[in-house]
Order: sequence, then structure tokens, then C-alpha cells
Amino acid sequence: MPWCEDCDKFWNPNSLPPDGTCPTCGRMIGDPPDTHIPWHFWILVVAAAIYLGWRAVQGVEWLLH
Repeated sequence: MPWCEDCDKFWNPNSLPPDGTCPTCGRMIGDPPDTHIPWHFWILVVAAAIYLGWRAVQGVEWLLH
């Protein structure tokens, strides 16, 4: 938990601003959160796009027959 020495208070990491400063005094008390998107999320997005693309092709073929 981030501790602010000026305010004498523990802060919940979720209640801190995105830059990691104290909401009361503005002093840097925590690390900014990691906003990096995991690599396996992109694999899921590509797999979903391929699947939905294939289903769209099948739907068009079904409509034409």
C-alpha cells in the first residue's frame, strides 16, 4: 500500500490517480499502473477475427445457395 508521509495516510492503489501521486498533496507515492496489454489478448483478438470472418463466408455461401 502506498504511504504518504506528508498526509500520514495509507492509500489504496485503486484510489490513486493514474500518475501515482497522492490525491491530497500531489506527492509521488506510488508507481503508475502498468497499462500494457498482454500478448495473449492479441492472439484472442486475431482468433476471433478469423473465426468470425470464416462464419461470414459461410453465411454468404448459405445465402447464395
